[in-house]
Amino acid sequence: MKISYNWLRNYLNIDKTPEELSLILTDIGLEVEAVEKVESIPGGLEGLVVGEVLSAEQHPNADKLKITKVNIGGEEPLNIVCGAPNCRAGLKVVVAPVGTVCHPTAGEPFKINKSKIRGEVSEGMLCGEDEIGLGTSHAGIVELPQDAQIGTLVRDYYQIKDDYCFEIGLTPNRADAASHLGVARDLAAYFRGTYQLPNVDAFVAGDSVQTQVVVEDGESCPRYSGINISGVKVAESPDWLKEKLAAIGIRSINNIVDITNYVLHDLGQPLHAFDAAKISGNKVVVRKAKEGELFVTLDGVERKLSAEDLVIADAEKAMCIAGVFGGEYSGVSETTTDIFLESAYFNPVSVRKTSKRHGLKTDSSFRFERGTDPNITVYALKRAALLIQEIAGGKVTSAITDIYPKPVDAFKFDVNYRNVQRLIGKDIPAEEIKEIIQALGIKIAKETEEGLSVEVPPYKVDVTREVDVIEEVLRIYGYNNIELKSQILASLNTQEKPDKEAVLNQIADLLIANGYREILSNSLTKLAYADDEATAVKLFNPLSSDLDTMRQNILFSALTAIAYNQKRKQSDLKFFEYGKTYHLKEEGYEEKQHLALAITGKKTTEKWYEKVKEVNFYNLKAAVDTIVRRLKIENLQIVETTSKNLAYGLDYMKGQKVLVTLGAVAAEALHKADVEGPVYFADFDWDLVLKTIRKNTIKYKEVSKFPAVRRDLALLVDEQVTFEQLKNIALKTDRKLLKEVNIFDVYKGDKLPEGKKSYALSFVIQDEEKTLNDKQIDSIIQKLIINFEKEIKAVVR
Repeated sequence: MKISYNWLRNYLNIDKTPEELSLILTDIGLEVEAVEKVESIPGGLEGLVVGEVLSAEQHPNADKLKITKVNIGGEEPLNIVCGAPNCRAGLKVVVAPVGTVCHPTAGEPFKINKSKIRGEVSEGMLCGEDEIGLGTSHAGIVELPQDAQIGTLVRDYYQIKDDYCFEIGLTPNRADAASHLGVARDLAAYFRGTYQLPNVDAFVAGDSVQTQVVVEDGESCPRYSGINISGVKVAESPDWLKEKLAAIGIRSINNIVDITNYVLHDLGQPLHAFDAAKISGNKVVVRKAKEGELFVTLDGVERKLSAEDLVIADAEKAMCIAGVFGGEYSGVSETTTDIFLESAYFNPVSVRKTSKRHGLKTDSSFRFERGTDPNITVYALKRAALLIQEIAGGKVTSAITDIYPKPVDAFKFDVNYRNVQRLIGKDIPAEEIKEIIQALGIKIAKETEEGLSVEVPPYKVDVTREVDVIEEVLRIYGYNNIELKSQILASLNTQEKPDKEAVLNQIADLLIANGYREILSNSLTKLAYADDEATAVKLFNPLSSDLDTMRQNILFSALTAIAYNQKRKQSDLKFFEYGKTYHLKEEGYEEKQHLALAITGKKTTEKWYEKVKEVNFYNLKAAVDTIVRRLKIENLQIVETTSKNLAYGLDYMKGQKVLVTLGAVAAEALHKADVEGPVYFADFDWDLVLKTIRKNTIKYKEVSKFPAVRRDLALLVDEQVTFEQLKNIALKTDRKLLKEVNIFDVYKGDKLPEGKKSYALSFVIQDEEKTLNDKQIDSIIQKLIINFEKEIKAVVR
């Protein structure tokens, strides 16, 4: 929200600089995010002075140039070469001495330098309107009246006043401050002074009702006021009005529209002017729109209205979306002579829903949806009508129509002095509390030793309870005036360990760094994707058959995303998702958190220097293992999975529970989701992950200075033997010196006996306290061979 410094001074006698005032506004809850200097004329005519042409002689080397002597109040007159046709002796002119920066009406600013023009020295410039931003005329230099004083600064001669614009970050609860009047009220409370409302006593109403008003929906429109004004002339606004609006970033349109904008930002009350000649039946109806009713707004867009939208209509059609946007047909134009001026109070909820439904955000909807003052509508009408008569002519030809069947009451409640002091944390004298409350415009209905009975005006929409008044008192008293105690007692909540959000973000960052993209899927899916219909959580009133069940697995959410991308020629995919699954249990419902990974397509992009590889199971397993290592999860048992949705895969077991399942998605599941395979998928039980890492502690182990040794073995084993079995046997054989067991080759072929395969394993052996000798190493290898032969009948090749 933008507020003009000079505009505020219409209400208050402010002796503070803009910088000082910005700090005060921030202290009282109206945070000033920026202060910008606003110049009514670019450059502010800075450096220009009034001068007199003493002589104007023909330039010896140019027919259209003259050499002038110009007095600007200095010791010596200036020599200035000028080509303006109206340049002559005795003329009072605008002079730009050397060093002045001129800001033309069009084009970039330029600096005046001492120069030679056709061989003659020129010490400045005699200025035309367009050369200094005063206008667009280029017919000649500016001719000032003869009474203009030589040496006077031109900015002072034209009474140029700079303004300052405050950019205020208005919080949603401060609807009462969404105007210059609202900000002035707060400042008056801070200074314990008064503010002055513009006088409207000169307003004279007509004696007839020219436009009939009917309010059909009193709930959405509790108050509606309006008047007719005839004989107006729509034209350009005067400079003072254009400058006021320009200071807060509002573009001038015409005098009538500018006046409604001015009153909106002045008083916080939106107005709307209709062309009275276009009001069919001379009747204004405040009603709900018909479902599907078409309406063309001021921006030329045809919109389909809802039966929940409130409109201002005539006898035949809608003219305006109430509180949000005007209509193209009924607006004021250059040919308008008679207007109907509207000033209303609309239900904030109704306006908010309509604004959101149509994606329309306007200055009017901004205020109406937060809550305007229901008791200012008639005053705003009078204020606008007087301005229209002053600027656009015309006459108020009707009485004021004011439909207000159920006046909005003030908020009434008690305020206890002890509660004020307790919540603020300081013993503020009761008399000062009372003074601040009255300065805020809150009426004191009754006073006792314990406290006050107050009546809060309805424009303070967020001050409805005792605690709200206490907040208002603190705001004006000043947060900075509350001293900190030497000792602060506080109840500290211990954070749950592990920090769920921190772990989630840590793994998300890890996956993103490895080329994965996060997806977010709907928890609603189709029943066909359920693992078990008997435990499916079904919706009573689903939006569609594809969204009738809470998902039981996260696999089909990933497959749906993959199918969507594949249909759009995006087939190289690496996804991850944090999501929940839902199951019906005998005792109620079960909700579980998961982390899912899914990959498909090519591993790398196409390159001329290497063959493109497709992703495989081991690419997924590498990602899973990286997550497990990052989370420092140990002592997992790996077994073949029994998941019906996977063609093959593994389960990482933590005790008797499955921590993560990974593998290749089964063809049936791919077909069901209309996905082209292969797809590799991993599913973490995230709740179990968090429970497991809760006991993790940070451990530090010094790096050994003694070397590690590697030995390899090739073993002939049965086909059903897994590497995991071999690894477990090895680690069980020697728990102290054997550090790593890895597999680097698997061979199956006709050179081996039927039903056999060959595993090539590497073993890393290290003593962290001394250097190993051959005898120790050979002893470990012999123990490994014996145990492999004993437990799985392995044969060393």
